[in-house]
Amino acid sequence: MDRVKVIGLAGLACAMLTLSATTPATAAATDRPRLGDVQKALTELAKSSKVVGAIGAVYIDGKKIDKGSAGTRLLNDKGGKIPAGARFRAGSQTKAMTQVVIMKLVSEGKLSLDDKLSDLLPEVAEKDLVERADEITVEQMIHHTSGIPNWFTPALIDYLDFTTYYPPMELVKRSRAVARTQDPGEKFSYSNTNYYLLGLIIEDLTDHSVAAEFERRIFDPLHMDDTYLPVTFPGRIKGPHGHSYYPDKNGELHDVDRFNMSYGYAAGGVISTTDDLSAFHLALGKDLLTKEEKDALNAGRPAPPPSEEPSDKGVCGGEYGSVAGSAPSFKAITYGSRDTGVQFVVSVTLGTAHNDPAVEPLIKQAAEAVLCPEE
Repeated sequence: MDRVKVIGLAGLACAMLTLSATTPATAAATDRPRLGDVQKALTELAKSSKVVGAIGAVYIDGKKIDKGSAGTRLLNDKGGKIPAGARFRAGSQTKAMTQVVIMKLVSEGKLSLDDKLSDLLPEVAEKDLVERADEITVEQMIHHTSGIPNWFTPALIDYLDFTTYYPPMELVKRSRAVARTQDPGEKFSYSNTNYYLLGLIIEDLTDHSVAAEFERRIFDPLHMDDTYLPVTFPGRIKGPHGHSYYPDKNGELHDVDRFNMSYGYAAGGVISTTDDLSAFHLALGKDLLTKEEKDALNAGRPAPPPSEEPSDKGVCGGEYGSVAGSAPSFKAITYGSRDTGVQFVVSVTLGTAHNDPAVEPLIKQAAEAVLCPEE
């Protein structure tokens, strides 16, 4: 659930909707862009000692046209190949789903984007769990401008704790151990705490779990039959899938497949497949939200932080946007073009820390080999 770069947009959460608006291409098949071989690109990616396995698929207007699997399910070439249709952790792509539910509740008149956190969740103010809760709005939490510190930091997480369940409010409380660095609404500052609070607001207003609201409003209507938000601890991935590995303080790798599901929730807990994420992002760009809901959601989007100005052209010279999620030693990225209707959905399991600076360039190279191959 660490923050990941979304080219040309102001942060992951506020960018989800815009990047997912992959308008279906209407041109004839002969006019479609030339694409590279998925299997070849993933095979090259998996040659890195930092990569355990990778799966991916290419879609045009939601129809799968190519797929691949490289590396193995387990470290040291064990476990066989990952099935190309295997489930994996979507990470912060979950945030877009939380946004959808919030906007539907706004349309239903159950809350407003201007509502204050202290009014929606009085406990956070009464128990001093969130500083300045009476000034923070729903819109600010959606767009990461609330200034609420991010509890999801190495100092506050034990990636190797697979047996302890932490309720969402307990993790919100942890953010008080991190210094606040801005006023509400002042600027963009990525924080998973925002989406834990949005999840709690959803549950309070609907009397349903976030998982149930995802099922009712997103997964069932879009026939995302292999996607779910774990609700039973520890929330393993169902079916054969790739495992990822995380180094301890001594550098020894540990299997983190049993990743503590407390660290996911409405910020990054969804487990999905390439097919289902393609369907979700395609629908998000079309009619999953109404025009009015999209306009309202995007109205409060802040300007891009300096690190995300257009000087970084992104994938294929900026032709493709990307929406990504990560947590201990995995990355899941959906690339999409609104002009061509092409999507590339990839999941990579790692044998290194997910914030290893060598990882992102490797995945970008694989994506460009698929989406804009050299002549």
